[in-house]
Amino acid sequence: MVMQADHDRAAIAERCQRALAQAGTSAVELYDQLTDACSRPLRLDELLFAAAERVPGLVPTPQQMEAERERKLADKQGLELAQGLLAAELLADPRTGRHLVQSHLRPTGEALARLDQFRERGVIELGPVTVKRAGSAGVLELRNPRHLNAEDCLTLPETEWAVDLILLDPQIEVGVFRGGVVDHPRYAGQRVFGSGINLTHLYHGKIDFLFYLIRDLGYVNKIYRGVLGSRGPTEKLWIAAVEKFAIGGACQLLHVVDHVIATRGARLYLPARKEGIIPGASNLRLPRFVGDRAARQAILSGREWVAGEPDAAMLCDEVVAPEQVDGALSDRIEALTSSGLVNAAANRSALRVGAEPLDLFRKYMSVYAREQAYCHLSPALVRNLEQHWNADRRRL
Repeated sequence: MVMQADHDRAAIAERCQRALAQAGTSAVELYDQLTDACSRPLRLDELLFAAAERVPGLVPTPQQMEAERERKLADKQGLELAQGLLAAELLADPRTGRHLVQSHLRPTGEALARLDQFRERGVIELGPVTVKRAGSAGVLELRNPRHLNAEDCLTLPETEWAVDLILLDPQIEVGVFRGGVVDHPRYAGQRVFGSGINLTHLYHGKIDFLFYLIRDLGYVNKIYRGVLGSRGPTEKLWIAAVEKFAIGGACQLLHVVDHVIATRGARLYLPARKEGIIPGASNLRLPRFVGDRAARQAILSGREWVAGEPDAAMLCDEVVAPEQVDGALSDRIEALTSSGLVNAAANRSALRVGAEPLDLFRKYMSVYAREQAYCHLSPALVRNLEQHWNADRRRL
């Protein structure tokens, strides 16, 4: 496999440092050059492509990444490893890392361009995502029906735009994250919360390494911390409506919302062990909900939870029958907003400061950027996808 030709960590790190030395700069100095000393926000993909232009050979160019996307995961040349190493170094530095995290908390230009339309109509279709204002709630519905509402590079941008719109619309007080109706034979006509990362797309090389980082720095962190606008942060309470199952990335969302309504029997789990990747920020957040030992069992040994069973109460706030979800959502929205959002947002922020200050998240993301890069381009991941997912026999 071509992918494994140059995966020695020390060799890749040395090559990156050599490119920086030849340019007469360091990673932090380069960040300052590209962001005007942390005065200009750049998202990670923008930053890395600007770095590729400024320091040739440091990280892949957009043209190199276009070619890399045409290769299956097993055939990739490992170019993205340098992205992980540079991102890890920048996030490890308190000043540049904090600036990078906060840059991803700013609203996307795509959402700002659609905000007036959404505020006027109260509904907007964003390809695989629909956002609708229903009373005081903004409902984000993820629709990837053929893939059981899995996430991939085709759903990620629009999901973040949708989160932005909910956070920016002053008429919305509470966000709701929900999966759409799917057409998979086993669940046809039913709602599914989410099946995690699209493993078929992953196997065929259609998911970039940066997907992992942009997802957790972007819309997931915005749900958790709010959006950072010109007048400061804006955050709102969020509800997850879990129907059928919350697998992988969908399960990770349960760690950042404020209330989880699940249908009885819904499965909640992180199949990271079988896949061979790090389950987002669950290693940081899951122990706060279920305790360290249960979190290790879930992440390292594949433990699952089933809504309605006693131990799942640590992940679910309400368990209802499928036909009761809409009513439970209405009741919970009313309960969360009846005392005013100033009080709710203040308590939410205070809880977060104690549990996960920004610098703790920044440090975690630095480790995550480095280690996930090696997981993403590991032959074990390819093998696991073939063994546990039959990915080699699935069509795009």
